[in-house]
Amino acid sequence: MRAVVQRVSRARVTVRGEITGEIERGLLVLLGVGGGDTRTEADYLAEKIVGLRIFEDATGKMNLSLAEVGGALLVVSQFTLYGDARRGKRPSFDAAAAPEQARELYEYFVETVRAAGLRCATGRFQETMQVELVNEGPVTILLDSGKGF
Repeated sequence: MRAVVQRVSRARVTVRGEITGEIERGLLVLLGVGGGDTRTEADYLAEKIVGLRIFEDATGKMNLSLAEVGGALLVVSQFTLYGDARRGKRPSFDAAAAPEQARELYEYFVETVRAAGLRCATGRFQETMQVELVNEGPVTILLDSGKGF
């Protein structure tokens, strides 16, 4: 699994004019599921993201986690994180999971984060979405369950 994690002061997702998920201070997580991914990868990324210390403490140092600042998550599925453009100019998405597998792991990831006691809003799986955010910092972290980066 891959995630782009952005620290935000606010973010929201809209589908066909309807706001499907919205948060104030917290993390926007763009989540991609790879073909070989399992719940093990989802557990790894959920734990990593929940524990990321990327919020500033009283001294201005990034030292606090999402729970410590009372923040929320907005999780948006994004298969294009598995786009491979190394050959040619049209990305291949062969490494992305099939929709059924991706949906199951995306939903499992969201349930896992909620079970950790965090508020978690979502987009709509397999829909065209408009994502709006104010990246605070800016702070953007790339995560890969295979630790490729």
